[in-house]
Amino acid sequence: MMFETWWLLALPLVFGLGWMAARFDLRQLMSEQGALPRSYFKGLNFLLNEQPDQAIDAFVEVARLDPETTELHFALGALFRRRGETERAIRVHQNLATRPDLPEPEREHALYELGQDFLRAGLLDRAEESLRRLMSGPYAASAKRVLLELYEVEKEWSKAIDAARELQTLDQKDYRMQIAQFCCELAQDALQKKKPEDAIAWLDRAKAENPANVRAPILLGDVAAAAGDMPGALKHWLGIETQDAAYVPLVADRVVKAYATLGEQGKAVEWLRGLLKGNLAPELLDTAYRTELEVNGPEAATALMRDQLRRQPSLLALTRYFEAQAAQAEAAASASDAVADEGASETAAIRDLLQLRTRNLARYTCRECGFRARLFYWQCPGCNRWETYAPRRSEALG
Repeated sequence: MMFETWWLLALPLVFGLGWMAARFDLRQLMSEQGALPRSYFKGLNFLLNEQPDQAIDAFVEVARLDPETTELHFALGALFRRRGETERAIRVHQNLATRPDLPEPEREHALYELGQDFLRAGLLDRAEESLRRLMSGPYAASAKRVLLELYEVEKEWSKAIDAARELQTLDQKDYRMQIAQFCCELAQDALQKKKPEDAIAWLDRAKAENPANVRAPILLGDVAAAAGDMPGALKHWLGIETQDAAYVPLVADRVVKAYATLGEQGKAVEWLRGLLKGNLAPELLDTAYRTELEVNGPEAATALMRDQLRRQPSLLALTRYFEAQAAQAEAAASASDAVADEGASETAAIRDLLQLRTRNLARYTCRECGFRARLFYWQCPGCNRWETYAPRRSEALG
């Protein structure tokens, strides 16, 4: 009975304490809100309404009234950088980084943001200097990622390899594909400097880093061809068919030229005819057509394109078919010293129209950002990602 009486007395007391705590929290919240300038809420409202210019003006006013609002300064700097106003972003983050009363974590944050500002502004040396001060601590991994991007922009491939290796440890992420590409870039630099031994060493290292890398055997074939070793070059290039057949079109012209140097054009024709029967036909069509036309003449090229139209109809195959027919008609007229007949003229007109339609038709497309290009790139010019271009061009109008 005594326990029940005590419980009844305790309930109102607990309720009263809770009510007082709630009143205190409410008053504190209202006091904090009252201490914030109206410009702060105006800025938030502009942001919510997707009006960044007005939001920046409002936040600048808040920062002027209360210089201690570090988080607001960070937000302002990010907004400036996003709008391309890198000079203003740099000033904001420099002011933060040099404040003597700023806690060390926030100073590191300011240095990290400053490095990104310098990178966006193209001040690469200053960006590297800022980011190099963050090689330990909570921003180390983020700083190394930005440094890796910076080294790629500067084409400092050896530094990029070191940064990628450090990131593998910090991020627990696989960077072997990128490292292999950096090695290939160094190999190309060595080839331009006429140092084939250095190029081979870098390419062997690329294959060790990433056995699936196709660029390395392509470049090894180039090294062999430059040295006059056409059988060795063919061994590298033809081996790509078993490694990753999708990349065969990238070496098709090289293979044809190597066979021509060896006086074995017939082997090139047979190799291409066999590939045309598979799913690589659209990519190999131009090379197969040119080779057939050069080796066996327009009649054989016409027959090849007719067969291709039956297997895999496409606008490009139709264009090459009429090109071959027009070449066949012109050759016949030239042999007989006769003027081309009306049918030959119509064929030539159709050829010209199709050529006009297909001139800018095929494009390589980046899987990440959708950037389209006539040439194949190992690194996308749009988003700077590696190996995002499939070696297959899209045949899409527009």
